[in-house]
Amino acid sequence: MAENGTQRGRQRLADRVRLELEREIVVGDLAPGVRLDEVGLAERYAVSRTPVREALMQLAASGLVEMRPRQGALVAAIGTFQLAEMFEVMSELEALCARLAARRMTPRERDGLAALHAACAPYLDGADADGYYDMNLRFHEAIYAGSHNVFLEQETRKIRRRVSPYRRIQLHRPGRLADSHAEHGQVVAAIRAGDQERAAQLLRDHVAVQSGTFVDFLSSVGRLPGHESDAPQRPAARAATQRRAATQG
Repeated sequence: MAENGTQRGRQRLADRVRLELEREIVVGDLAPGVRLDEVGLAERYAVSRTPVREALMQLAASGLVEMRPRQGALVAAIGTFQLAEMFEVMSELEALCARLAARRMTPRERDGLAALHAACAPYLDGADADGYYDMNLRFHEAIYAGSHNVFLEQETRKIRRRVSPYRRIQLHRPGRLADSHAEHGQVVAAIRAGDQERAAQLLRDHVAVQSGTFVDFLSSVGRLPGHESDAPQRPAARAATQRRAATQG
């Protein structure tokens, strides 16, 4: 029991370090290529090196950090247009999950999805973006599982891990929590009604809006990851931007 308590305590410390580093990387306070020294971070957060190491490993799994031989952990360079492309793929994968979920979810699974949606509501009143995100993640993963396609579920989770920090940070934009919850409600209604095309389109739009609000958030603090704001827009990214503008217009 004591050992389990120690492990849980260490995990909480690792999560705290990860969330803080995640925020600083996403908004640009830690620039691409910056070395993340375990000893310095342990001193900064007043923790041992073990939770710092665990936090860095989690960040590496999400693509925010690169682990290099003889160099240790470095902040990864992920450009704005690469993010747009990842969100584009994410939106299509989630749309497919929603379409299949509307066709294949059991009545019990549909009720469970509605319950997860309802469980997100209390976080709106307190503007608890991080608490909402954790429940929001369970909501989306219920849709992935509801597709009853294990390969699709695994691939969607894989891309989700890459964009997860950016999906989390966009929830801090004023009004986004309420909008996200309302969009989820429409998705739940479509899936419960068995409306495959509407469920797919709603979730596709939901992820596309997340991409747009994330870029808006970074613009509001004057930073874009990768410092590529002046680079020519590649075709895939330009198409994603145009589709997002059409959706929001």
